Amino acid sequence: MESHEEEEVLTEELLNELLFSSSAGHYIDTHQMTEPSLSSYLNELLRSKDLKKSEVIKKSRLNETFAYQIFSGDRHASRNKVLQLAFAMELSLREAQRLLKHAGANELYCKDRRDAIIIYCLSRKCSLIKVDAELYKFGEETITEV
Repeated sequence: MESHEEEEVLTEELLNELLFSSSAGHYIDTHQMTEPSLSSYLNELLRSKDLKKSEVIKKSRLNETFAYQIFSGDRHASRNKVLQLAFAMELSLREAQRLLKHAGANELYCKDRRDAIIIYCLSRKCSLIKVDAELYKFGEETITEV
């Protein structure tokens, strides 16, 4: 595994390559920097974490048909729906942030009171029920719809 210092050098080398590239498009194409869609990232997470889609959907408390449409890329998911999936999949904060980004939603921001509670709960692998209880306790909008 690479050390943090080695990663910095690599990033610095890439930055220099980008700065001296003939165009941003050439650099992006050369490094295959396409962002996966929400559905492809969700399915990648399922594979890497050895999760069953049906179990994640059940834990997410989403409408089953709607959830399958999110996984297939046929439906757009709101920020709260994406967070429901993040908690159902027991994602790390980094994974949840990436999931939100792929969904085109705002990432969690620790200076926002509601987001801070969600970050706290994500980092402690809380269940969806627990995070909703914490949000409710502080008078914040819950993630799941009632």
